Formats: sequence, C-alpha cells, structure tokens
Amino acid sequence: MDILCVASGRVAAERSCVVGEWWLFWTGDGGTPGEGEVAGWGDLPERENALKFRDRQPILVSPEGRVDPRLSKIFRRSAFSVKAEGTQETYAPIYRVFFTFLWQRGLNWDEATPEDLEDWEEWRRRAAANPEKVGGATWAKELAALTLFYKVACGHKFVEFSPVLMRSIRTPDGGTAEIAELSPNDVVHSDVKWLTPRAFRLWRNVGLGGMLPSGLEDETWRGRLGGRDCAFADFTYSSGMRRREAGTILTCEIPALGRQNYYSGKVGHQVAKRAGHTFYAGHAALQRVAGYRLSTRAEAVRVAQARGAYDDLPGQRIVRMITRQRKVLWTERDGRRGEGSLDTLTAADRLRLYIRTEDGLEPAMLWLTENGMPFSYKNWTKVFERASDRCEALGLDVFATPHMLRHSMALRVLVSLHNALDRRLGLTPAERRHYEDVYGQVWSMVKDMLGHKNEQVTRDIYLEPVRGLQLDSLLNDEDNPVNAEKIAELSARTGLILDAA
Repeated sequence: MDILCVASGRVAAERSCVVGEWWLFWTGDGGTPGEGEVAGWGDLPERENALKFRDRQPILVSPEGRVDPRLSKIFRRSAFSVKAEGTQETYAPIYRVFFTFLWQRGLNWDEATPEDLEDWEEWRRRAAANPEKVGGATWAKELAALTLFYKVACGHKFVEFSPVLMRSIRTPDGGTAEIAELSPNDVVHSDVKWLTPRAFRLWRNVGLGGMLPSGLEDETWRGRLGGRDCAFADFTYSSGMRRREAGTILTCEIPALGRQNYYSGKVGHQVAKRAGHTFYAGHAALQRVAGYRLSTRAEAVRVAQARGAYDDLPGQRIVRMITRQRKVLWTERDGRRGEGSLDTLTAADRLRLYIRTEDGLEPAMLWLTENGMPFSYKNWTKVFERASDRCEALGLDVFATPHMLRHSMALRVLVSLHNALDRRLGLTPAERRHYEDVYGQVWSMVKDMLGHKNEQVTRDIYLEPVRGLQLDSLLNDEDNPVNAEKIAELSARTGLILDAA
C-alpha cells in the first residue's frame, strides 16, 4: 500500500514501509516534485503555507499512513518550534522511535503511561536483547526531548498526563528544581575538552593535512581536501564558532584581510544556537581561508562549471545583491524575485544560494565538496573523526571535535585577555584577584547600579557595544600575543587540557 508522506517539500510515495514503524519527514527544504509525485499534489507548497507550516517542520506519519493534526500543531507553534534548528533535528527522531515502540505495543503516542516509559528506558539502557544500548548522556537527551513533548501536549490538553514523572530536588543555592524520575546518574563527560595550541597544530597537520608525526610529508597520503579541512579547523579554532555557524558561513560573511590581528564578523541568527552574535577570527586563520578559496575551492568550482553542475538546480536562488543592511536579494530559476536577511537564512536556505561571476555561477557557501557542491555542515563531524582515527593509527594521543576547538578558543582568549588587562592596569595576577575579591566583577557592579534582575540583561541590552569595543581593542593589542606557554602550564597542572610534547 502506498503511504502519502510529506518529504522535502513534496509528496512522495513510499512503498517499502516496515509494518508498525512511524516515519519522519521534513517540510519546506526547497526540494521540487520528483518523478514519484502523486497526481493532484503539485500545489503542496501552497497548501503547506495555507496551513501555516514552517520550513523544516517535522512531519510524523503513523504506520497507517496518517498525519495527526495534533502533532502538527505541537511542531508548528510551541516550545518545540522555538528550539534551535539543531535541537529540533535531534529531538524529532527520538519521538519517531518512541512512538514506534508504543505502536508495537498497541498504543498511540497519546496513550503512553509512566510504566511504558520505564519499559522503554529498560530496553534502551539495559536489555540484553538490545544490541545498541545507550549510555547516561544519550538517555538524558532522549528524556529531555520526551519531557518537552509531553509537557506541550498536556498544555494543549492532547493528553491527560505526561508519562514523564517528575520529582523535586534541592539546588546548591537552597532552592528547588524539578527533574525527571528516570534521570540518569551515570552521565559521563569527557575530561578533555581543550587543546593546547601545539596539540591542535599536531592534530591538524597529521590528521587533516597528511603529515607524519615527524613533520615530514606522508607519501602515501591521498587526501585531496586537506586545504579545505585545515582551513575550516583553523577558522573554527580561531573564532570559536559552533559547527553549524562556521559550517554554513557564506563567502560574503568572511571578513576582509587587512593589517589587524583579529577581525570581526556576524553570525546569522538562524544558524546560531540562540541568537546572532559577533565572532572574531585571527589573521593567520583568515589567511588560510583565503588560500583555500584561491586553490582547492577555485579548482572545484572551475570543474563544476565546466560540466554544468550549477545549471538548473532545483530550488536554486541566484543572488543579485547583498546590501549593507545584510539584506539578500535573489532571483529564482523561474524568474521570480525574493529577498531575505542574512540573519533569517537557515542552513537549508544557504545551500540554495548561488552568485554569478565572470566565469559563471558558483555557490555562495564557503565550504564545498570535491565536486564543487555546497558541503553540509553536519559532515564536519565525520571529517574530524577520520582525522582523529589517523592520528591514533600513527601512535598519537591527540583527537578533536568541532566543539573541542570552540572550548579551546575560549580558554586561549581568556588567558590572553587576562594578561592584556593586567598589563593595561599595571596589576599582577595576584593584585587583580585581590581587586575582584574586594570590589567584585565589573559586570556585577553595573548590574546592581542599573537594577537588573540578572547580569545577562545588562550585558545583552546595555553594554554589548562597549564590550565589543573592549574585545576589539584587546584582541588587536600588539603587545598581547596569545600565551601558549601559560596554557601548557594549565595543561600540566590540571590534566584537563590535551597537550602534545
């Protein structure tokens, strides 16, 4: 039996559905109807708009081929819909698997009980028959997803009660908080979340660049994208941007090189975790990005143009102009004109943008595949895993993830800024600590003066421009190089920072 399902902005026919399994699809990612389009459904985008579906809204289809309008309401406008795109993409598959578990018990999603959730937790974590048991951290994430879903469902009165039972605990400050009864107590976080500068360079050169631990070239290395991968790693390590933020950046968003140590740029709101913000990237990292654009990227674009890879792509948007106000004006393939802001472009929107040059069209995205097509930001995780595997195979005890580079940047800049402030104020580190003990942090003092409830309001609303000026001034201080030796000392003393000899 054919099951009608919304997939990639179109209706498709799925003929190989497993009995008893829920299916997950996403709306509005810019796709166009394919050969399997069901007759009479060519106006699906208009119908989605009429129902106020949003782009990248999850659609869960039951094993009977039905879409529950209550689920659509939960996903369209609720505490779920305001979550970051990455969180939604993580949570939706969790719902699909749990609903399938319930269905195979003869239950719909709105009939789940606390006992069902207990059985699910037992299966996921300890059942001998389950070959893919999960640890505490994964279960905590799944429990958070289900807690959110059923809280929203209860609010809409779609269910009488949540299967997630809660209990109160006392917090260190004397208050109370609600946590799930099935919260794990074995969540393990890696102790190593930072890399010293020399450990990062070793991992990058060997894992991504194809060098040997000795510093010589590996003649057996066959990697053809080392220039791209090293540029991404340097850019992320320097800027501290998240994987999605750095991985979806457009060429027009890369700061122009000048004579500074650091350069600022903007992260779009829709690809940031919570809100758009300013990033700072170092001169050397941006030089490597420029080298990638002139070499590996330019060659991939040239080959793709020669074979017509950019001609008549489904959903393609050709950029006409990007204004100083960060507004993007584009033309669709059918001649229709549209516009948006760099802040409102999602990761999927950015994949669709192309610019016209003297040599023809090319992607607006910075990072490209070997074939010249936009590179999905999610694939950077695999790139880093392969690099870490190569280091391990060569006997090196160094590894990295995109988020580790973000942590490492924060540590490096923290040490650097403390040193710069100490020099400017003429304080020794001991004197600075005494000053803070006596007078408190500056942000806290200003918060009290303004009468704000918390310090973050002060930072975000009133003093963000001042903080930006301070960062720009300190980062570009010629007398304030990043102190790699101090970070190495921290590594030796704490054991929490990955270093290399």
